[in-house]
Amino acid sequence: MNKVFIAPGRYVQGRNALSEAGVLVGALGKRVMTLWDAQVKAIVGETLLASLQGAGLTVEDVLFNGDSTKAEAARVAQLIQERKVDVIMGVGGGKTLDTAKAAAAATGVKVVTCPTVASNDSPTSSFTVWYDEQGNCNGFESWGTNPDLVLVDTQVIAQAPVRTFVAGMGDALSTWLEADACSKKRSPNLAGGTATMAAKALAHLCYDILMEHGLEAKRSVEKKIVTPALEKVVEANVLLSGLGFESGGCATAHMIANCLPSYPECHGLMHGHEVGFGIITQLCLDDDMPVALAHRIVDFEISIGLPVTFADLGLPGVTRERLARIGEICGGPGSLCENHPFPVTPDDIVDAMIAADALGEERKRLLKS
Repeated sequence: MNKVFIAPGRYVQGRNALSEAGVLVGALGKRVMTLWDAQVKAIVGETLLASLQGAGLTVEDVLFNGDSTKAEAARVAQLIQERKVDVIMGVGGGKTLDTAKAAAAATGVKVVTCPTVASNDSPTSSFTVWYDEQGNCNGFESWGTNPDLVLVDTQVIAQAPVRTFVAGMGDALSTWLEADACSKKRSPNLAGGTATMAAKALAHLCYDILMEHGLEAKRSVEKKIVTPALEKVVEANVLLSGLGFESGGCATAHMIANCLPSYPECHGLMHGHEVGFGIITQLCLDDDMPVALAHRIVDFEISIGLPVTFADLGLPGVTRERLARIGEICGGPGSLCENHPFPVTPDDIVDAMIAADALGEERKRLLKS
């Protein structure tokens, strides 16, 4: 199998980067559709529209309906065709960006992702994660090409809710652990090959940046300031995590996270929060995982506020019987859990989740003492 590495056409990050949107987007087309919700438009609309219109671009303004469903992507794709735009610009969180990518793929137009939160690695990837109208994850789909431009304004990111930034660190923290598992198994990555040395190095760099600068970056968001630590962790959350997961591969941490939204109690969580618990489950599943490393990772998650127990997820006292469905999905054929260099059964998954909850409780207790 060939080694394959994929990436967006251009990545631009910095304070007030939105003020450069007109020139950057204008290089891709002259009729631009902005896809965002009302809240995001109220925050960045004035700056972004001034930049786009100042560059002589025609802007079609479309409000996002709230979830990355196939019906919503089809609606946006129809509007692209009706309004004859050249570029769609998804502005906001991961679901908005994923919908923009799907609509662009359906119509053949260029796509720009502009995250207003650093809560996940959707901005750089070729994938859309699908949800149904009840908020349940229905899987994911690759469009075979990455966004043409990723535009990240760190001044905007610094103003976003802290919990969104923490979620981004949860999503990013899994990157190296999952890519390493795939590398050991020689499993295919999500780019259609196996991981290059570059993908593995970027995944590990993502982990190193989080462990060194994550807590300081969280404090920056709490104070709503742009610091070197914030810039580094935004790059880890958005770029390094995106390149690492797509060209490195995913395993149990993301498989668990994709299953948790099926519990109504978890609907208030963001994807990265669910990945945070999935990471600990993967640590407890892998008999080759050094104990000191596992403890360091769990302690870091606790320090930044990621869920490390069932209670943190909103599932206190959840029974083994109720977890069995996740076990069946994760231990079944076609699961990302097959990307480990050892077999994974449904019972293994349930046992690892229960062990993860116990480990999280114990590390919390020790850190308080």
